[in-house]
Amino acid sequence: MILSAIFTIIGLSLFETVSSVDNAIINAEVLSTMSKRARRWFLTWGIFVAVFVVRGLLPFVIIWSFNSTLTIGQVLSAAWSSNPLVQESIHKSAPILLVAGGVFLLFLFLHWLFLEDKKLGLPRTEKFFMARGVWFYAVVSVLLAIIAWFALQESNLMGFGAVVGSSLFFITHGFKQNAELQEKKLLGSAQSDLSKLFFLEIIDTTFSLDGVLGAFAFTLSVPLILLGNGLGAVLVRELTIRNIEHIKKYVYLKNGAMYSILVLGIIMILHSFGIKVPEYVSPLATILIIGFFFWKSKIHLKTL
Repeated sequence: MILSAIFTIIGLSLFETVSSVDNAIINAEVLSTMSKRARRWFLTWGIFVAVFVVRGLLPFVIIWSFNSTLTIGQVLSAAWSSNPLVQESIHKSAPILLVAGGVFLLFLFLHWLFLEDKKLGLPRTEKFFMARGVWFYAVVSVLLAIIAWFALQESNLMGFGAVVGSSLFFITHGFKQNAELQEKKLLGSAQSDLSKLFFLEIIDTTFSLDGVLGAFAFTLSVPLILLGNGLGAVLVRELTIRNIEHIKKYVYLKNGAMYSILVLGIIMILHSFGIKVPEYVSPLATILIIGFFFWKSKIHLKTL
């Protein structure tokens, strides 16, 4: 039991760290244009907001949104509560949460595969899909229709959950696209440190959703999610401060994060339909996939 929990926390923190590399890069680039005082404030209080406020509260918010019969107090105490009514409510809502998170992660991966610029980690496969980027919206629309159809056979709420996952993807994708434009403006402008701090906190919140939703593929235990994602968030801050240029040299880490997201999304969807996948599969798959692309990055560095 303890070994399983430790293994899950390691997988969670690794996934959170690697999937947040883009976030760390944006943070480092914007921070480089700010005063020492503003940088110190962000790296001190920003980590408090990222770990304890955003990643600390978001799992509870997600659980509460799928358990409308529970009070906020019951949801906050659910992680440590043995109340059978609370546990039963969360258990019943799990398929809805999992199908929503699975659709979100699946769409996230497919957008990267079809439309985003990338260092080709699996050249033949990735070139094939990038050449057919126009098909992204058709593919995700058909996938959503198929998943929603089968989800509706289980319950109306599961069908709604699939649609919620799709909506979450397009909402956060819109924020990220806007963030890219704002980043370019901030780097080339003399805007105040305060406006840049607000921008960084919004970016942190948007990027954290990927990690928190993906965490439910590892476990439904909120304490483990808090520990794993919190540790990952701390590591991301350390990357922001010290090693971001070094990490950017590992050009295939993003590929590893995205293929991990694909696997986690599939596992969540399978779980939502009652197909049991052993708990160790998510952390093991994450460690192996990211490890492979980390090794591939090291090989690439040796050829430079």
